[in-house]
Amino acid sequence: MTYLIAFAIIFLLAVVVIQIGKLTDLANRIRGEEAAETSSNNTQGIALVIFMVVFLVACVWSALYYKDVMLGYGPLTSASKHGFELDHIFNVTLFFTGIVFIITHILLFWYAYKYRKTGASNKAMFFAHDTKLEMIWTVVPAVVMTYLVANGLIAWNNIFPTLGPDDKHIEIEATGYQFAWDIRYPGNDGKLGNKDFRLIDPANNSLGIDWHDEASVDDIVLGGSDKIVLPKDTTIKVRITAKDVLHNFYLPHFRVKMDAVPGLPTSFIFSPVKTTKEFREQLSKFPEWQMPADPADPNGPKKWEVFEYELACAELCGKGHYSMRRIVEVVEPDEFKTWLAGQKPFYVTNIRGKESDPWAGKKLFPFEIKARAAELKSDLANYLSDTTGTASRNIQLKHVFYATGSADLNSDLSKYELDHLVELMAKYPTMRVELAGHTDNVGDAASNLTLSNSRATKVFEYLVAKGVSAARMSAKGYGQEQPLESNDSPEGRQANRRTELRIISK
Repeated sequence: MTYLIAFAIIFLLAVVVIQIGKLTDLANRIRGEEAAETSSNNTQGIALVIFMVVFLVACVWSALYYKDVMLGYGPLTSASKHGFELDHIFNVTLFFTGIVFIITHILLFWYAYKYRKTGASNKAMFFAHDTKLEMIWTVVPAVVMTYLVANGLIAWNNIFPTLGPDDKHIEIEATGYQFAWDIRYPGNDGKLGNKDFRLIDPANNSLGIDWHDEASVDDIVLGGSDKIVLPKDTTIKVRITAKDVLHNFYLPHFRVKMDAVPGLPTSFIFSPVKTTKEFREQLSKFPEWQMPADPADPNGPKKWEVFEYELACAELCGKGHYSMRRIVEVVEPDEFKTWLAGQKPFYVTNIRGKESDPWAGKKLFPFEIKARAAELKSDLANYLSDTTGTASRNIQLKHVFYATGSADLNSDLSKYELDHLVELMAKYPTMRVELAGHTDNVGDAASNLTLSNSRATKVFEYLVAKGVSAARMSAKGYGQEQPLESNDSPEGRQANRRTELRIISK
């Protein structure tokens, strides 16, 4: 209905304009061409002056009215260090172009009135040239443009500094694809591992991360719906890539905008200066942000209370373009460290223990050893302190390894897990345990039973050699009779080949 009314109004206005034109033509014929032309020129000249005044007043009014909803003004000042410089350059450019805009329009409409034809004696004057005027309109714009370009170059160098190896910063990677972003953080080593598009596996390695590069194994990858967390007052370098079509990495509140080009990595450097909480407090001081976030719920949270920084794709990349929006949260550096420490490396959750793992049975990484020690300690403490009877008494010794098809214990890799267990046995001197060995269903059941018993015995002997009393432990093999997962897949068989700690008494 709204569109119908709008169309009707436009149609009626067109009819009115046409009729006015016909009436004007008729009046010209009645009064005479010259008198009519003079009258028309006067009318049009006055109308143009009125339009000029109304137009410029409307421009100023709209700028003031919408100021608080534009980036860089009112509540939407920059949330990044370099953003203030960008906003300043924008304002300076707007100042000079605004002067040109106003002067040009004043002259355009005023001259149309001043030099209108008012009689037969009016003749235009012709100036071949005016050296003074030509110098003014050449030199002044040249000086202004030089000033703007110089400021822009200085800002560019400040925004895109060259980071040396000693410059403290965090480098993350944003990979765009239809229709999401994958965000990769470095782990404890502070380095992002290598990638190779030839290693891309949609199921297990969508980014093509090279797992043979040790810098890759502690990298953290956030999926398409996870919140992006960034530390305040920290230099952040974003490595930006794309897997399919052109995307655009856009953080409007941080004044960050860079294309994500397939096959051509780009980057951007910025430093957040306001946490999400601080920006919300800034918004809370403005009346327009006091409105309910949901108009249907007037008593619900206000707009400023639910504000979130966001990552958007500023390039129309397909039908699902809208779904590339991500929430960004800026926190204090200590809070960021805590959050990062709680994230599990992509390698641990997706690659470790699978056939594609290049480090299986070869190496344990420091972050794994540390995390596993904390996990083992927590699992044991949870059971010993449990009063509900819901905690499991079976604790899998995840980092105990043997030679393939043999009971020979790989002491170089297993010592970390077993030495942690020695410490825990000393911490809980009354605890008695059973060391349970398990296999998959490959091979003869009797042989598997023997193998599992031998492996459990090897662990028993290692712990006794480290000072744990043999009276507090027993070793038993269960063969293939107690699988955790199906033996129909390599991953399932891997999970079933295990050694467990079973708590007999506290």
